[in-house]
Amino acid sequence: MALSSLASIENWPVPTAAAGVVRADGTVLGTHGPAGQRFPLASVTKPLAAYAVLVAYEEGAIELDEPAGPAGSTVRHLLAHTSGLAFDEHRVTAPPGERRLYSNAGFEQLGDHVAKATDIAFAEYLRQAVLEPLGMASTSLEGSRSPAKDGVSTVEDLLRFAAEVQAPRLLDPRTVAEATLTVHYPGTKGVLPGYGHQNPNDWGLGFEIRDGKSPHWTGSSSSPRTFGHFGQAGTFLWVDPDARTACVALTDRAFGPWAVEAWPVFTDAVLADSV
Repeated sequence: MALSSLASIENWPVPTAAAGVVRADGTVLGTHGPAGQRFPLASVTKPLAAYAVLVAYEEGAIELDEPAGPAGSTVRHLLAHTSGLAFDEHRVTAPPGERRLYSNAGFEQLGDHVAKATDIAFAEYLRQAVLEPLGMASTSLEGSRSPAKDGVSTVEDLLRFAAEVQAPRLLDPRTVAEATLTVHYPGTKGVLPGYGHQNPNDWGLGFEIRDGKSPHWTGSSSSPRTFGHFGQAGTFLWVDPDARTACVALTDRAFGPWAVEAWPVFTDAVLADSV
């Protein structure tokens, strides 16, 4: 089964690519490429990690506004990339809540915080809280197991996750709306990696919110409420709640100018094809 628009990934300058589209009701509209092949996710790991953090919140293990990370920072700051931590260093470069400093270090501190609160290693907590209940058997944290970037998954598994985010079963829908549709620390400026300075650089809790950002990795026809994440491994997952559609694409070529050029056109074609 495949939407005709999905076949355009064959024109991408990558060795291997796979993509898929899923509706809000869980209907998979199509896949193309090796949908069962495992790819490194890079930062597409972050939405999975954030979902596990939100499960810990709903279970009462943590609170969103409890201290976590550098002095003055909270779980919410870490999820929203406003803790003040640097990109890849556990070094404070701004006061909490002042700037949108996209931070892998912040997600690593989130993982440590949840692990300490639950007495379960974060990779295992993620498996128990999110991956296993959703049937994501081909997904795991690998290597150094950083919740920021060490996920490995398949299109098939990520479509399960994208269906969950659109129609939550593991979390209260209000919690998911807070994470995906609500801008936290509105008006905050910052750099969207690969796309330069954005003012504002809107973000939810672990999910980037498109709003009026330009340039952007989604399409010109993507609604402002579109949310998701892309990764430096040449990967992305977006959900357009107005179209009631989500799309996943995984490749084995690092993000670069090819993706900046190809992804928006692909996204517009998918949205037009999914009506």
